[in-house]
Amino acid sequence: MSIRILGIDPGSRLTGFGIIELSARRAVYVASGCIRTHEAGFDGRLREIFEGVGEIVAEYRPESVAIESVFVRRNVASALKLGQARGAAICAVATQGLPCHEYSPTQIKQAVVGRGNAAKTQVQHMICSLLALPSTPQADACDALACALCHVHHWQNRALLGGGK
Repeated sequence: MSIRILGIDPGSRLTGFGIIELSARRAVYVASGCIRTHEAGFDGRLREIFEGVGEIVAEYRPESVAIESVFVRRNVASALKLGQARGAAICAVATQGLPCHEYSPTQIKQAVVGRGNAAKTQVQHMICSLLALPSTPQADACDALACALCHVHHWQNRALLGGGK
């Protein structure tokens, strides 16, 4: 039995996605890329994210979704826009009845690298190593793959502890 997981790294201009399949307790790369928004208005960009994620779900048929949670560094306005982009992605998967799990950037780095404060280059290196990729995907796609791998890690730990999916 295998399970297909869609990881999403939300952004209002660039939303990364990564799809992996967990088969025989091994994560295998399926696809990755970015949804690039082109609309000038923010409402149009949100629609593009919603539709783009919907198309990815229709094409790859994941059973579960993992998405990075919103974090605030310095700019609250940017965090709000990120939250809205994230909401558009979540609505796109929710309308398909898919479970959506959220993970913080620290949880994702911890699961993939072993340290919650790992550098982006370390995460990229581990993604390439864990998924046996010949080259490094674009940064946002790589972050989405890391989110999907984080979900695998948490799912396996819950299964070991008897918690299921």
